[in-house]
Amino acid sequence: MAICFSAVIEIRGVNPFVGVSALQAEALKPGWRKPLPVLVRINGDSTIAWKTNMMPDGNGSFYLYLHGNMRKASGTKVGDRVRVDIEFDAAYRNGPQDPMPKWFRQALDSNAQARKNWRALTPSRKKEIVRYLSRLVSEDARRRNQVRALQVLSGQDGRFMGRSWKNGS
Repeated sequence: MAICFSAVIEIRGVNPFVGVSALQAEALKPGWRKPLPVLVRINGDSTIAWKTNMMPDGNGSFYLYLHGNMRKASGTKVGDRVRVDIEFDAAYRNGPQDPMPKWFRQALDSNAQARKNWRALTPSRKKEIVRYLSRLVSEDARRRNQVRALQVLSGQDGRFMGRSWKNGS
């Protein structure tokens, strides 16, 4: 399902956006209340649509934030009236986009409590951790972060990735 409408680019804080009404969102993906993966074209700016998420407003409507590259490609700015073409991104896949590093998988598999607490984490937390660990380059950084991760996942209180952990979460 796709929708097309015109709207004025507004700004919220420092973020330019176009509002998508509850009725429009319902036509796009009925009953959806979380970030909605979509493909977007502004003023028909491209043959390839931008992949992004519309963010829920809490009342059924959504914010469609328009980052700088979107606005540049369409030659638009805050205050402009634009034509917006949106379709649900059916190719979107939730969950970790990076494979879990083998060195972390092996360490996790050898620690039953850490593995149990890992399985209890939300998908978004797992995704965040895997993304972080998969980008570590040096062996020292890998070792240091593996130790910290296993400690907090094992239930020890501590800090890892800028968060305080208690009882493995």
